[in-house]
Amino acid sequence: MGKKQEYEKRTESLILPILNRNHFELVDVEYIKEGGTWYLRAYIDKEGGITVDDCELVSREMNVILDEEDYVEGAYIFEVSSPGLLRPLKKEKDYIRNLGRQIEIRTYRPVNHEKEFYGILKAYDEKSVTITGEDGTDLVFEKSDLALIRQAFDF
Repeated sequence: MGKKQEYEKRTESLILPILNRNHFELVDVEYIKEGGTWYLRAYIDKEGGITVDDCELVSREMNVILDEEDYVEGAYIFEVSSPGLLRPLKKEKDYIRNLGRQIEIRTYRPVNHEKEFYGILKAYDEKSVTITGEDGTDLVFEKSDLALIRQAFDF
């Protein structure tokens, strides 16, 4: 396991008790470099949506733990954020939540000359995702071929 995965996994284990106490859900943790700065981000959610005050509460508690544990090498910025409406489906609970909903899929390589697909999430398993297109036909995609999968929204 690389440092990135190690930092993300350790952060997840340390933040979960805070989230459980407050009835929040952990959507994702990422350790990523943007514009020369490292960020350790936790994306949280709850029924009805997360607020800035919720993020601040978790951030305040977690910053104390991060200072005590001091397991991330070098300088970084810790952030707690809402995953937003356009968050990708990553975990099984994301797929469960979106069964029967309109999904947007983008593939790495064209499938039938297309790389972008929309349809109702019909089924999924460890390796594949099935959507029902507007014409009623089912399309099956290997997860390894997906560049992006998320709930679709009309703005």
